[in-house]
Amino acid sequence: MPTPRETILAALHARLSALPATALRGEVLPERVPTEGLLILRDGEPGEPEVTLSPLVYHYQHRAEIEAVVQGADRDAAFDTLIASIGAALAADRTLGGLCDWVEAEAPRPVDLAVEGAASLKAAVITVVLHYTTADPLA
Repeated sequence: MPTPRETILAALHARLSALPATALRGEVLPERVPTEGLLILRDGEPGEPEVTLSPLVYHYQHRAEIEAVVQGADRDAAFDTLIASIGAALAADRTLGGLCDWVEAEAPRPVDLAVEGAASLKAAVITVVLHYTTADPLA
């Protein structure tokens, strides 16, 4: 049986997989970026939990990361469209089907990356904060 943390991350990946861009989880950047864009979900850090006693529960603000990458001549517009679609997907259900208390994304800091012999990339890391509670830090 998967832990609540893994269940939440899998649900976030499933939500990203519904977007037109290719969504991977924990993979390295492939040699080619699909035309629609590429999203790579990184598990991130759960951080230090706040603890409530009686009953004992751990409240996490887990910081997962989404690497968003587009390539091509119209990469600024494609990047904007991709970022907006991520925001809309998260806003559609801020609890990921009741798996966590709240999901919120932080603003991306885009960078342009030159690629020798190919069109430049536009990329950003988007931190997604997953607020959830669990009865065991290893669960």
